[in-house]
Order: sequence, then structure tokens, then C-alpha cells
Amino acid sequence: MFVRVFSGAVVGIDAVRVTVEVNIAGGGLGLFLVGLPDNAVKESEQRIRSAFENSEERMSGRKIVVNLAPADLRKEGSGFDLPIAVGILAAMERIDNRALEDTLLVGELSLDGSLRPVRGVLPLAIHARQTGLRRMIVPADNAAEATVVEGLEIFGVANLKQAAALLNGDETLQPAAPAAPQAEPAQNGRYDEDFADVRGQQHVKRALEIAAAGGHNAILIGAPGSGKTMLARRMPTILPPLSRDEALETTKIYSVAGKTGVTGGLMTRRPFRAPHHTASQVAVIGGGQSPRPGEVSLAHNGVLFLDELPEFGRSVLEVLRQPLEEKRIAVSRTKYSVEYPANFMLIAAMNPCPCGYYNHPTHECVCSPSSVHRYMGRISGPLMDRIDLHVEVTPVTAQELRAAAPGEPSAAIRQRVVRAREIQARRFEGHPTVRTNAMMNSAMLREFCRPDAAGARMLEQAMQRLSLSARAYDRILKVARTIADLDGHDAITPQDIAEAIGYRSLDRGSWGA
Repeated sequence: MFVRVFSGAVVGIDAVRVTVEVNIAGGGLGLFLVGLPDNAVKESEQRIRSAFENSEERMSGRKIVVNLAPADLRKEGSGFDLPIAVGILAAMERIDNRALEDTLLVGELSLDGSLRPVRGVLPLAIHARQTGLRRMIVPADNAAEATVVEGLEIFGVANLKQAAALLNGDETLQPAAPAAPQAEPAQNGRYDEDFADVRGQQHVKRALEIAAAGGHNAILIGAPGSGKTMLARRMPTILPPLSRDEALETTKIYSVAGKTGVTGGLMTRRPFRAPHHTASQVAVIGGGQSPRPGEVSLAHNGVLFLDELPEFGRSVLEVLRQPLEEKRIAVSRTKYSVEYPANFMLIAAMNPCPCGYYNHPTHECVCSPSSVHRYMGRISGPLMDRIDLHVEVTPVTAQELRAAAPGEPSAAIRQRVVRAREIQARRFEGHPTVRTNAMMNSAMLREFCRPDAAGARMLEQAMQRLSLSARAYDRILKVARTIADLDGHDAITPQDIAEAIGYRSLDRGSWGA
């Protein structure tokens, strides 16, 4: 008997339909898997046989051929265990195959017949709804994740026996209820960190507020202990809450990556990723033998924090150019080519020299000018060009720490950031792919970032004195546009241009001299 079961595979962060075709006929013995399965799929035969025995089922003694269509798409992972097992049961006439016509199945089988969670359930659920399927049967641990998708019945089952009973109508199981929406930490104030903890450093807080308001990249440069990491880790506390579209897109990435934390439903907190400087290129950009999103994609719609920036491998830093410019990363290998979204804010931190005390007010630097230049040279000019804000962080003295009042709380800064983002949302209503000033293209710059005559002269002089590139010119205009949005005025003033130019300190040829 021939039956057809619907399942799916993940390509990038999206799903494609995989049809599991099962045929049982005479003329041989054994189970044959075809359709370009990888090793994990090939090994499913032993898991399925053992699951049958422990679920009081008997495998057919006739020849079983299982085809995973389309045959030219490589099938990876253990999520095909459940649809293959159900297909075999239906071909043996132990499951009514009419119940499979509008159902998508996915799940990994244990030897005892129980179901283990798999990655990529959320994009599979979205695909099932888009293709007109009515319901989806998944492992119980994946049910909350799949209920994020509206208009689809999600059934979380514990084992193969329960899945068969559900399909035959022998067991009444209620669809999984959507997870209760969790309050956004930015709204209820339940952040463990807050800018109120930071004493002094007003100019750095101002720069990070501008970065958050416009989605700009920033680099903090200062001596050890000056507070760079402390400030950077508080960036999520001033970012606006995720919109539903952003939350859905971010949750899809974490689902595909198999990260814990998405089983409770839709993500509500902007991601903050801080890989160690020993991270490999694959870990940062994604890929691998079985492609998965890297840190740049896990930071999508959030913050990627690179501490000790010059200590990262040169190849790792250079691959950041494409996602910083295009907000996506394309990973091409011999066996596959995938594309992941990577619209993140880069916040980097570094010492100003090998010893760490160049420009320190009290501690003497022991580095020669040439060693300072070599140290700074670990970061290429093209990468530095893509960082909008260069912020020098000076240490706060003990006297200043004692005298300083508590800083402005993150909630107050976040309100200003949200207002600036609302202005940008109205500005870019006709451009659905552009959400912040940092994402503007050249045509938008000409339309929305026109300085007056005084501002244009000031910018021209800065270009000559600092030897700025055309990309740096555009970045200054984008930052000035964000400063104007924060101040609530439409026109870009010379003061806005001057403040934006002040955040290009690492473009100065005198650095380290």
C-alpha cells in the first residue's frame, strides 16, 4: 500500500515541504530510505524499529520503501522519525491515511517510542499555515513554540502510540493553547542592569542613547576598568520593545539554531550576544557541516557586543563587513548555500593601546607611537568606516564616584529612544525594509538628511581635515539625523553635524602620535 505524509525541512530560517512517501509491496525484505537522507535520517531505521517494539507494534516483514521528496534536497536531522514511522503504520493500515491529508508531522523518536524535541519547529509551523494545512503534530516539548502561529491546530504528543491514537480518533487530545504572553522587561522594569548604576560618563551615555535611537554601530575605546563593558551590557535596557514581526523573526532564528528559551513561545526581549574573542569564523557568521545561524544572526534585532575587539581573528572581523552593510549574511559552501538575517547593532569595546593606558589621565602609557598604531591597525579601515560612533571612555576617579548622584535610569532614556524610533517609523512608512536611520540608503540620505549651508561647510571641512571616506560622510549625516530626531526638530542643524563629527575620533590621523 502507498501512503503520503507531510513533513518539512529548514533551509536558512525558512521551511520547505518534504513529502514522506511510503510504499509496502512484495518482492523483498527490509526498509529502504531514499531521497538524499543524511546520516541522522539513515539511522532513523533503528530508532523506528525499536520504537515499534516498545509501542506494541510489529514492523511489516515485507519490503518497505520510504522516499523523501523532493529527492534533490538534502534531508538533515532526526525530525523525520515521526513522519516516517506514522507513514509505515498508515501503509500497514494501522492508521487511517485520510487523517494525514491536512497534517504536518515532525519529531525525533527515542528507542522506547517517546518523542524528543527538534529544532526548527516554528518555521515549519509557519510553512504549514501558509500551505493550507490544518494541524501539526509535534513533540510535547515543542508545542508552546509552535502555538505562536495563529490559525493552526498544534497537538503536542508524548510518544508514537499517542500520535497513532490521535490520528485514528481513539484518543481525544485538545490542541495546545498559546503560551501566555510574557511582559516585556522594558515595560515592567525587570532588568537586572540599569544605566542608573553608572556614575558619571555622561558623554558615553549620550552616545549610546544616539546609537539606540538610530540603530547605529558604536565602539568604546578606553583604559581597563573605565566602564566600557558595564556600559555596553546595559544597551538592551534602553532599546524599544520588539514589535510582533521582529519577535517572530527573532524567534525563528533561535528555533532553527536549537537554542533553549524559545519553547515558552514568542521571544519578547531583544537579544544580546557577546561571543568570546576566541570564537571561530563559523561560530560568528554561521554555517558548519549542518548549517546553523551564527552570532551575527542570533543578535538579529538586538545587540552584538564584541569585547576586546582587536583580539578577534582578522578573518572574523573582516566577515562582519557584509552583514554590517547589507543586514544579512550569505553562507556558501560546496554542499549548500543559505542566507540568514543579520540586522544587529554592533557595540565594540577595546583598549587604546597594548598596555591599555594611552590617553589615561593619571596612568603613564609605556607603548611607543608605532606600537599604538600597530595595535589600532588590527582593525581595518573598511570595518572602522562601518562603525558610526567612536567614543572615548575615560576612567571615573574615586572622588567622582563618591560625589556623583545616581545616574539617569534606563526607563527615562528608553522613552526618548522610543519617541525617536516613532519619528523614524513615520518617516519610513513607504519603505518596509527600513526601520531606523542607520538603514537609510543613498537616495534616502539625499531626501531626509539635507544639512543647511553652514552645516554643509562644516562637514566639508571635516572631510578635508580628517581625511574621511565617502562612507564616513554618509554615517555622519545619519547620526546627525538621529540627533535631530532625539531633539525633536525636522531640520539638521550645524550643532547636530558638529556633535556627529565629534564621534569620529578614530578617524583622526593624530591618534597615537
